[in-house]
Amino acid sequence: MGIREYVGSEFAKILPELSLEQINTIIEAPKEKAMGDYAFPCFRLAKDFRRAPAVIAQEIAQRAESLDFFEKVEAVGPYVNMFISREKLASIILEEYNASECFGSSKEGAGKTIVLDYSSINIAKPFHIGHLRTTVIGNSIHKLYQFLGYKTVRINHLGDWGTQFGKMAVAYEMWGDPQLVEQKGIRGLLELYVRFHDEAKEDPSLDDKAREYFSRMEQGDEHVLSLWRKFVDISLKEVSRVYDLLDVQFDSYNGESFYNDKMERPIQELKDKGLLVESEGAMIVDLSDSDMPPCIVLKKDGSTLYATRDIAAAIYRKETYDFDKCIYVTAFDQGLHFAQVFKVLEKMGYSWSKDLVHVPYGLVSLESGKLSTRGGNVVFLEDLLTEAIQKTRDIIREKNPDLDNIEEVARQVGVGAVVFHDLFNNRIKDVTFSWDKVLNFDGETGPYVQYTFARASSILRKAQWAKTEMNKINPACLIDQYSQDLLKLIEIFPQRVREAADKLEPYIMTRYTVAVATAFNKFYHENSILGAENEELRAARLGLTAMVAHILQSGLDLIGVKAPEKM
Repeated sequence: MGIREYVGSEFAKILPELSLEQINTIIEAPKEKAMGDYAFPCFRLAKDFRRAPAVIAQEIAQRAESLDFFEKVEAVGPYVNMFISREKLASIILEEYNASECFGSSKEGAGKTIVLDYSSINIAKPFHIGHLRTTVIGNSIHKLYQFLGYKTVRINHLGDWGTQFGKMAVAYEMWGDPQLVEQKGIRGLLELYVRFHDEAKEDPSLDDKAREYFSRMEQGDEHVLSLWRKFVDISLKEVSRVYDLLDVQFDSYNGESFYNDKMERPIQELKDKGLLVESEGAMIVDLSDSDMPPCIVLKKDGSTLYATRDIAAAIYRKETYDFDKCIYVTAFDQGLHFAQVFKVLEKMGYSWSKDLVHVPYGLVSLESGKLSTRGGNVVFLEDLLTEAIQKTRDIIREKNPDLDNIEEVARQVGVGAVVFHDLFNNRIKDVTFSWDKVLNFDGETGPYVQYTFARASSILRKAQWAKTEMNKINPACLIDQYSQDLLKLIEIFPQRVREAADKLEPYIMTRYTVAVATAFNKFYHENSILGAENEELRAARLGLTAMVAHILQSGLDLIGVKAPEKM
């Protein structure tokens, strides 16, 4: 039972006129500290109590004088402001923390499955900075749900089929040097792709040849398919390095090509249900009754589209994983596409279509002149992460040249800084990448939170602190304002985790970890921990430090950021 529930049960003792449920719906957290820990607005009671809210507040405040749970209860206009006994607050939070195997986690999702479709890169195209957002947002949502006990299935729906492979195959056969392409990887494929488009401007017949090659792919031509497999292998080998840097894994890489033999069934089903109609030679599903343009399922030439594959993929995923929710993390401009796909599935009679969720996000851009680009317009994500690691390595060598394992710490802090920066704001907001903001060790950044965790870890190491000490803490030693501020933040960790998962918003966790780190640094500067006045006070402050270390490490992990113990 959390602090809020304790407040409700205490008020239930003096308000027999109301049920506990009614009381809990009225209690709120004030916006300002000076207004107390919790407030009880009396507006809703005026009708039943037949008195003005301000008068009711006075009466309730008088009744509350008998409750030793509160240090002070006062009526301010129509509000009853409550100040909880500091020792009781510390005692409740310590009890709540000690009762949990892993504070903040839960088993509420046990037996439920969440499917997540994210990252979903295009094969043979650069894994660039624009792909960062879908990858880190999806990874964080996966971690949040997993922390709450859900089974998660992480799908990288590869863009590994389409006419672009016809273009790539033509370019490779006309100008490709197999050894050079193998050596250059995706960069080599990109050069060929760019050359194809340049040459096609002068020779439009190249586009016809590309369509012919893709048609051969669809018909199972082994020669063209062998080229396609080569492009896929080269791409996956290279992008796996980026995923390793980000520490992102997937359970399935089933992409568009996987559904080649799975589209006939939904197409036939749409026909059987009278949903597929002809329009200008194409086959569509009319969505005018939902104020949406039609969903094109088959083009004039009978070929399928993204929508066709996504319809087939949703059906396959439901039958394979029996998900409780299937989440698609893609850019906001794909909102209409997914709204159409979900609506088509609903019209097909699939009640689970309501469990399909599109999670949109804004664009990422670069501060002008801050990053060099390859080919003038593409920033490879691997280059960006490598540069972040290099810059972090330089900072660490300057600040702490004797640090063990500098390379690993530089990787964790450099990559973590990029991820944290990307997830710091509401996902729908556009992000402008800035090295000054990303690698700042003192601002609202990943390195700041990581450094605070390292500081807490260092204190615990020096004290040779053991987890068994948590049960010996005297809550009366944690009644100073800095300890209380920290305790109140610690207590809401489980709520923040649930809120971030419910809203599919990782930024709630980034902002929360910054708040905890800031409160701990104030506590650290104002209170001597290792040199406390007596052993009892020292033990209590070490216990609070251990709680902070757990919160920061868990919070960073939920964002997808490592927490090095030394920096």
